[in-house]
Parts: sequence; C-alpha cells; structure tokens
Amino acid sequence: MENFRDFEVGVDPFGQKWHASFKYLQTGISIRHSNSVDVCYILNNGDEQVQKIVVIPNADIRAYSKRTGRPVSDAWCSRIAMCKLEHVIKTAEDLEKDYLQVTPREIEEYDSRIKEWEERWVKRHAA
Repeated sequence: MENFRDFEVGVDPFGQKWHASFKYLQTGISIRHSNSVDVCYILNNGDEQVQKIVVIPNADIRAYSKRTGRPVSDAWCSRIAMCKLEHVIKTAEDLEKDYLQVTPREIEEYDSRIKEWEERWVKRHAA
C-alpha cells in the first residue's frame, strides 16, 4: 500500500493481472454534480486499458471522520480507493462498471487495513 499511484493488482478471476495508474482525485461535484470524492485510475492488463472511477460519498467519509477523528486527506481517500479497486479486481464484483461506489462499511474496513499498513510503516521507518 506504499504507492497508491502506481501498483499491480490481481490475479482477477479470469487470470489477468492488472497495472493501476492513478490519474486524478477531485470532488465529483465539479465534474458530475455529485457530492463525492472521485478517484480515477487507469487499468491495463496488457491487452486492454480501462478507466475506473472510485466514488467516495462526501457525507459518508465526513461521518466516519467525525466519529473516529481520522482527518480526511487526499492520500487517505486515494488509499481507500486503492482498496476498493483491489477488491473489485480480485472478485470481479462490479468490474464492468465505470463508477465504483464505496459504502460506509467499506470505508471502515479499508481504513482498518490502512491503519495496519501505517503501523507497519512506522515500525520499519522509526528512527
């Protein structure tokens, strides 16, 4: 999880390995009139290239942040999007969709994974 901008995912249920490249993060209101944080990735498996946009509802991310004290940041939202993308590719659940909505339950689940990664990173890099 160290690099949410450029990573490998897979193998998917069809035997494909995917390369994910971060394209952008922006509020959905500016492009789709949606109150969300949109994180866009380009996926490539060598044969095809597709764009996927992970949609994190603003109300859900703010509610979680308020409840847990976790500050909302671009890097955190991008890591949540990375987790969602990994799940979609590994399970092929909603793989055909261009927009992949993150649920409140997933925000909590993915943040738990992110916290574990952060703890390991701090232990490895502590002075």
